[in-house]
Amino acid sequence: QVQLLESGGGLVQTGDSLRLSCVASGRTFSNYVMGWFRQAPGKEREFVAAISGSGSNTYYAVSVKGRFTISRDNAKNTGYLQMNSLKPEDTAVYFCAAGHYLGTSSENTYNYWGQGTQVTVSS
Repeated sequence: QVQLLESGGGLVQTGDSLRLSCVASGRTFSNYVMGWFRQAPGKEREFVAAISGSGSNTYYAVSVKGRFTISRDNAKNTGYLQMNSLKPEDTAVYFCAAGHYLGTSSENTYNYWGQGTQVTVSS
């Protein structure tokens, strides 16, 4: 089992930045691909970004590429999502997840999920 706990969400204005964190406990964190997903009110959960276990490879949704950066510190069992130039359409609950496959946006490839952290971007 892997337990995941997100933090760092909040209320910001358009153009601001936020950094989300995801602390993992349980099994060896570096063995897992880490992904970030988000779910806006009334919408399905969607893929945001993912990073390989070593941190050497990343994968982004088109909607966030160039604005968001995913990273991880395996020594701290922590993953991050740096979000810059935030827009109102980025408003959502953000979830981190752990799985085994990079390069796919399917949430079905992730085995473990956090509870989510709310990000609200005002216009």
